[in-house]
Amino acid sequence: MQVERISLSFPTLPEAFKGLRVVQFSDLHFGFHMDIKQLTKVAQTIQAEKPDIVCFTGDLVDYEIGGQDQEIRDVLRTITATYGCYAVLGNHDYYGDVEEVADVLEEGGFHCLRNKGVRLQRSNQSIWIAGVEDMWEGVPNLKTALQSAKKEEWVLLLSHAPDYADVAASEAVHLQLSGHSHGGQVRLPIIGPLASVPFGVKYPSGLYQVGTHKSLTLYTNRGIGVSVQPIRFMCRPEITVLTLI
Repeated sequence: MQVERISLSFPTLPEAFKGLRVVQFSDLHFGFHMDIKQLTKVAQTIQAEKPDIVCFTGDLVDYEIGGQDQEIRDVLRTITATYGCYAVLGNHDYYGDVEEVADVLEEGGFHCLRNKGVRLQRSNQSIWIAGVEDMWEGVPNLKTALQSAKKEEWVLLLSHAPDYADVAASEAVHLQLSGHSHGGQVRLPIIGPLASVPFGVKYPSGLYQVGTHKSLTLYTNRGIGVSVQPIRFMCRPEITVLTLI
Protein backbone atom coordinates (compact mmCIF):
# COMPACT_ATOMS: atom_id res chain seq x y z
CA MET A 1 0.00 0.00 0.00
CA GLN A 2 1.07 3.54 -0.75
CA VAL A 3 0.03 6.41 1.48
CA GLU A 4 -0.58 9.49 -0.68
CA ARG A 5 -0.42 12.80 1.18
CA ILE A 6 -2.11 15.85 -0.33
CA SER A 7 -2.88 19.34 0.94
CA LEU A 8 -5.96 21.01 -0.55
CA SER A 9 -6.78 24.68 -0.15
CA PHE A 10 -10.39 25.86 0.12
CA PRO A 11 -10.94 29.58 0.77
CA THR A 12 -14.51 28.92 1.95
CA LEU A 13 -13.58 26.18 4.43
CA PRO A 14 -14.53 27.43 7.93
CA GLU A 15 -11.54 28.50 10.00
CA ALA A 16 -12.40 25.96 12.71
CA PHE A 17 -11.82 23.13 10.22
CA LYS A 18 -8.52 24.36 8.76
CA GLY A 19 -5.95 21.59 9.06
CA LEU A 20 -8.58 18.83 9.05
CA ARG A 21 -7.02 15.45 8.21
CA VAL A 22 -9.28 13.31 6.04
CA VAL A 23 -8.15 9.73 5.44
CA GLN A 24 -9.77 8.04 2.44
CA PHE A 25 -9.70 4.37 1.48
CA SER A 26 -11.73 2.54 -1.13
CA ASP A 27 -12.49 -0.67 -3.02
CA LEU A 28 -11.44 -3.37 -0.59
CA HIS A 29 -13.24 -6.11 -2.57
CA PHE A 30 -13.14 -8.36 0.47
CA GLY A 31 -13.25 -12.04 -0.51
CA PHE A 32 -11.29 -11.67 -3.76
CA HIS A 33 -7.61 -11.69 -2.74
CA MET A 34 -8.50 -9.69 0.39
CA ASP A 35 -8.81 -11.46 3.75
CA ILE A 36 -9.09 -10.48 7.41
CA LYS A 37 -5.32 -10.33 7.87
CA GLN A 38 -4.97 -7.88 4.99
CA LEU A 39 -7.99 -5.87 6.16
CA THR A 40 -6.40 -5.59 9.60
CA LYS A 41 -3.24 -4.16 8.03
CA VAL A 42 -5.34 -1.59 6.18
CA ALA A 43 -7.06 -0.57 9.43
CA GLN A 44 -3.73 -0.26 11.26
CA THR A 45 -2.29 1.91 8.50
CA ILE A 46 -5.32 4.21 8.61
CA GLN A 47 -5.28 4.48 12.40
CA ALA A 48 -1.57 5.34 12.41
CA GLU A 49 -2.45 8.53 10.51
CA LYS A 50 -4.49 9.86 13.48
CA PRO A 51 -7.41 10.92 11.25
CA ASP A 52 -9.95 13.61 12.00
CA ILE A 53 -12.34 12.01 9.50
CA VAL A 54 -12.22 8.63 7.76
CA CYS A 55 -14.05 8.17 4.45
CA PHE A 56 -14.64 4.82 2.73
CA THR A 57 -15.82 5.21 -0.85
CA GLY A 58 -17.38 1.85 -1.62
CA ASP A 59 -16.95 -1.79 -2.66
CA LEU A 60 -16.46 -3.32 0.75
CA VAL A 61 -16.93 -6.76 -0.79
CA ASP A 62 -16.38 -8.24 -4.20
CA TYR A 63 -19.71 -10.13 -4.30
CA GLU A 64 -20.86 -11.01 -0.78
CA ILE A 65 -19.87 -10.92 2.88
CA GLY A 66 -19.39 -14.68 2.85
CA GLY A 67 -20.06 -15.49 6.51
CA GLN A 68 -17.31 -13.25 7.86
CA ASP A 69 -19.56 -10.36 8.82
CA GLN A 70 -18.54 -10.36 12.48
CA GLU A 71 -14.81 -10.46 11.70
CA ILE A 72 -15.17 -7.56 9.26
CA ARG A 73 -17.16 -5.53 11.81
CA ASP A 74 -14.52 -6.15 14.47
CA VAL A 75 -11.72 -4.87 12.23
CA LEU A 76 -13.71 -1.85 11.07
CA ARG A 77 -14.40 -0.89 14.70
CA THR A 78 -10.65 -0.46 15.26
CA ILE A 79 -10.76 2.52 12.86
CA THR A 80 -11.65 5.66 14.78
CA ALA A 81 -11.52 9.36 13.98
CA THR A 82 -12.11 12.61 15.86
CA TYR A 83 -15.21 13.51 13.83
CA GLY A 84 -16.30 10.03 12.82
CA CYS A 85 -16.10 7.52 9.98
CA TYR A 86 -18.32 7.72 6.88
CA ALA A 87 -18.99 5.42 3.94
CA VAL A 88 -20.92 4.95 0.74
CA LEU A 89 -21.77 1.76 -1.13
CA GLY A 90 -20.11 0.70 -4.37
CA ASN A 91 -21.56 -1.28 -7.27
CA HIS A 92 -20.11 -4.58 -6.00
CA ASP A 93 -21.83 -4.07 -2.65
CA TYR A 94 -25.17 -4.57 -4.44
CA TYR A 95 -24.29 -7.90 -6.07
CA GLY A 96 -25.05 -9.92 -2.93
CA ASP A 97 -27.15 -8.65 -0.03
CA VAL A 98 -26.75 -4.86 -0.10
CA GLU A 99 -28.58 -4.41 3.21
CA GLU A 100 -26.17 -6.82 4.89
CA VAL A 101 -23.21 -4.85 3.56
CA ALA A 102 -24.72 -1.58 4.77
CA ASP A 103 -25.37 -3.13 8.20
CA VAL A 104 -21.78 -4.38 8.47
CA LEU A 105 -20.51 -0.87 7.74
CA GLU A 106 -22.90 0.71 10.26
CA GLU A 107 -22.15 -1.82 12.98
CA GLY A 108 -18.46 -1.43 12.17
CA GLY A 109 -18.71 2.22 13.18
CA PHE A 110 -19.19 3.84 9.78
CA HIS A 111 -22.13 6.10 8.96
CA CYS A 112 -23.38 4.64 5.67
CA LEU A 113 -24.61 7.65 3.71
CA ARG A 114 -27.26 6.55 1.23
CA ASN A 115 -28.48 9.78 -0.34
CA LYS A 116 -28.15 11.58 2.96
CA GLY A 117 -25.77 13.81 4.85
CA VAL A 118 -24.63 14.80 8.31
CA ARG A 119 -23.40 18.04 9.84
CA LEU A 120 -20.07 18.28 11.64
CA GLN A 121 -19.96 21.05 14.22
CA ARG A 122 -16.87 22.65 15.70
CA SER A 123 -17.36 25.66 17.96
CA ASN A 124 -19.97 27.73 16.12
CA GLN A 125 -18.90 26.59 12.63
CA SER A 126 -19.94 23.56 10.59
CA ILE A 127 -19.41 21.56 7.42
CA TRP A 128 -21.68 19.05 5.69
CA ILE A 129 -20.70 15.51 4.68
CA ALA A 130 -22.99 13.98 2.06
CA GLY A 131 -23.05 10.57 0.41
CA VAL A 132 -24.94 9.27 -2.61
CA GLU A 133 -25.91 5.83 -3.84
CA ASP A 134 -23.83 4.23 -6.58
CA MET A 135 -24.35 5.41 -10.18
CA TRP A 136 -24.24 1.89 -11.63
CA GLU A 137 -26.39 -0.16 -9.27
CA GLY A 138 -28.11 2.44 -7.12
CA VAL A 139 -30.13 5.61 -7.64
CA PRO A 140 -28.01 8.57 -6.54
CA ASN A 141 -29.91 11.66 -5.43
CA LEU A 142 -27.64 14.55 -4.53
CA LYS A 143 -30.48 16.98 -3.87
CA THR A 144 -31.81 14.68 -1.17
CA ALA A 145 -28.33 14.29 0.32
CA LEU A 146 -27.97 18.08 0.48
CA GLN A 147 -31.52 19.04 1.45
CA SER A 148 -30.69 19.75 5.11
CA ALA A 149 -27.40 21.51 4.43
CA LYS A 150 -27.21 25.24 5.05
CA LYS A 151 -27.09 27.42 1.94
CA GLU A 152 -23.47 28.54 2.40
CA GLU A 153 -22.20 25.40 4.13
CA TRP A 154 -18.94 23.83 2.96
CA VAL A 155 -19.73 20.38 1.50
CA LEU A 156 -17.72 17.16 1.23
CA LEU A 157 -19.38 14.57 -1.02
CA LEU A 158 -18.69 10.82 -1.07
CA SER A 159 -19.58 9.07 -4.34
CA HIS A 160 -18.24 5.68 -5.33
CA ALA A 161 -18.27 6.67 -9.00
CA PRO A 162 -15.86 9.49 -9.86
CA ASP A 163 -17.74 10.50 -13.00
CA TYR A 164 -20.59 11.64 -10.75
CA ALA A 165 -18.47 14.78 -10.36
CA ASP A 166 -20.11 16.13 -13.52
CA VAL A 167 -23.41 16.09 -11.62
CA ALA A 168 -21.94 17.37 -8.35
CA ALA A 169 -20.24 20.30 -10.10
CA SER A 170 -23.66 21.82 -10.76
CA GLU A 171 -24.48 21.83 -7.04
CA ALA A 172 -22.88 23.49 -4.02
CA VAL A 173 -20.23 20.80 -3.51
CA HIS A 174 -16.62 21.74 -2.78
CA LEU A 175 -14.81 18.38 -2.56
CA GLN A 176 -15.81 14.96 -3.90
CA LEU A 177 -14.01 11.76 -2.90
CA SER A 178 -14.44 8.68 -5.10
CA GLY A 179 -12.95 5.30 -5.98
CA HIS A 180 -14.36 2.62 -8.30
CA SER A 181 -11.82 2.80 -11.14
CA HIS A 182 -8.88 1.22 -9.24
CA GLY A 183 -6.78 3.63 -11.29
CA GLY A 184 -7.15 1.07 -14.07
CA GLN A 185 -5.25 -1.60 -12.04
CA VAL A 186 -2.78 -1.82 -14.94
CA ARG A 187 -1.15 1.39 -16.15
CA LEU A 188 1.56 2.10 -18.69
CA PRO A 189 3.74 5.21 -19.02
CA ILE A 190 2.22 7.88 -21.30
CA ILE A 191 -0.74 5.58 -22.13
CA GLY A 192 -2.16 5.47 -18.61
CA PRO A 193 -4.81 2.91 -17.61
CA LEU A 194 -5.36 0.06 -20.07
CA ALA A 195 -8.94 -0.53 -19.03
CA SER A 196 -11.81 1.55 -17.71
CA VAL A 197 -15.15 0.85 -16.10
CA PRO A 198 -18.50 2.57 -16.61
CA PHE A 199 -18.81 5.76 -14.55
CA GLY A 200 -15.05 5.71 -13.93
CA VAL A 201 -13.86 6.76 -17.37
CA LYS A 202 -13.31 10.53 -17.23
CA TYR A 203 -11.57 10.76 -13.87
CA PRO A 204 -9.73 7.46 -13.30
CA SER A 205 -7.10 8.47 -10.73
CA GLY A 206 -5.83 11.41 -8.75
CA LEU A 207 -6.80 15.06 -8.49
CA TYR A 208 -9.13 16.98 -10.82
CA GLN A 209 -10.86 20.35 -10.99
CA VAL A 210 -14.34 19.84 -12.43
CA GLY A 211 -17.05 22.13 -13.74
CA THR A 212 -17.31 25.19 -15.93
CA HIS A 213 -15.53 27.33 -13.36
CA LYS A 214 -13.46 24.46 -11.91
CA SER A 215 -15.45 24.92 -8.72
CA LEU A 216 -15.39 21.27 -7.65
CA THR A 217 -12.26 19.47 -6.49
CA LEU A 218 -12.37 15.71 -7.12
CA TYR A 219 -9.99 13.10 -5.81
CA THR A 220 -10.19 9.56 -7.19
CA ASN A 221 -8.50 6.98 -4.98
CA ARG A 222 -6.87 3.97 -6.70
CA GLY A 223 -8.40 1.59 -4.19
CA ILE A 224 -6.80 -1.20 -2.20
CA GLY A 225 -8.21 -4.45 -3.55
CA VAL A 226 -8.54 -5.87 -7.04
CA SER A 227 -11.44 -7.19 -9.08
CA VAL A 228 -11.89 -9.36 -12.18
CA GLN A 229 -8.13 -10.00 -12.44
CA PRO A 230 -5.83 -10.27 -9.39
CA ILE A 231 -3.18 -7.97 -10.80
CA ARG A 232 -1.87 -4.43 -10.44
CA PHE A 233 0.93 -2.93 -12.49
CA MET A 234 2.31 0.58 -11.96
CA CYS A 235 -0.85 1.25 -9.95
CA ARG A 236 -0.19 0.61 -6.27
CA PRO A 237 -2.99 0.18 -3.72
CA GLU A 238 -3.66 3.52 -2.07
CA ILE A 239 -4.66 5.15 1.18
CA THR A 240 -5.03 8.91 0.85
CA VAL A 241 -4.40 11.47 3.57
CA LEU A 242 -5.90 14.84 2.60
CA THR A 243 -5.16 17.88 4.72
CA LEU A 244 -7.69 20.65 4.18
CA ILE A 245 -6.30 24.17 4.49
